[in-house]
Order: sequence, then structure tokens, then C-alpha cells
Amino acid sequence: MGLNLRIRMITLAVIPALGMSLLLAQTGKQKTQGDAARGKTVFEGQCAVCHNADSTVKKIGPGLKRLLKKPKLVNGKAATEANVRAIIDSGGNGMPPFKDILSAAQKDDLIAYLKTL
Repeated sequence: MGLNLRIRMITLAVIPALGMSLLLAQTGKQKTQGDAARGKTVFEGQCAVCHNADSTVKKIGPGLKRLLKKPKLVNGKAATEANVRAIIDSGGNGMPPFKDILSAAQKDDLIAYLKTL
């Protein structure tokens, strides 16, 4: 198989996948593949001190029951997994950033758990 043919085959395989990834990221519809049970453990260890999981009542931060089922987050942005992850990463409004505290897998697990609330 010639080099040009290999390059074309790789291009035909990579470009659509890259385009779909960019589209999903831009629309905020990208879905996590985390484990909700592990996410509950992350929540209990990192988030429960400030957030209620079983209600919408504010503790220190907002209650998170039905968080990803609401049309909007407290900050006015759409309640998408991408927007929730951005808040987890950057913090804000008194919440510390968890970008360097939680691994990507822990964040996936946490979001999977938040989807169950």
C-alpha cells in the first residue's frame, strides 16, 4: 500500500471522529462514562461538606438534587455535563477549583453520580 493511500485512509478515519468530538464539545452534549457508585464516594469525600445531594436546599453551596435535570444552573448557564464540569474545574462564588484535585476519571464518576440525583 502506497504512502499516499495510507494518508488518505487515515484522514478519512480521523477527520469525521475529530469533527464529531468538536461538535459534541461545542454543544455541551458530550456524555461522560463515569461510575455513579464511585462518584458518590467522590461526592461524599469532596462535595458533601458544602452541598446537599438529597435536596435543593442550600448548605454552603446550592443543593444539587436534580441538578442535571434543570434547564439552568445557578450561574444562568444551561445545565449540561460540560458546564457542570467547568464549574468543578474552575470553582467560583466561594467554591474552590477542583481541576488539580480530582482526576478526569473522578470527575466523570462525580458527574455520573450527579445525574442520578
